[in-house]
Amino acid sequence: MTTTFAMLLLMLGCALVTWAPRVIPFILVRNIKLPDVVLRWLAYIPVCILSALVLESLFQAEGSFVTFDWLNLIAFIPTLFVAIWTKSLSKTVIVGVITMAVLRLFF
Repeated sequence: MTTTFAMLLLMLGCALVTWAPRVIPFILVRNIKLPDVVLRWLAYIPVCILSALVLESLFQAEGSFVTFDWLNLIAFIPTLFVAIWTKSLSKTVIVGVITMAVLRLFF
């Protein structure tokens, strides 16, 4: 597959559109002191996003029914324990990835 100039421009445009919404808010509030109520509210956003991603992966739609994705649920249990016990994101991710890899190896 050859890369044309148009394809290169498309990739650069996609990178810019992906990068801009992540960086612009930091640039805008870099020198502004945010009120405490806003800072407390912002502290919950990572937890909400992570919860939404995790819960979404535990269920699967089968027609008009929603069932558990048992493999993800089984991997979620030790990962949750490590997250609560260590409060370390890196250890939690490592346990989750290893648990899921072992489960996929055998099932």
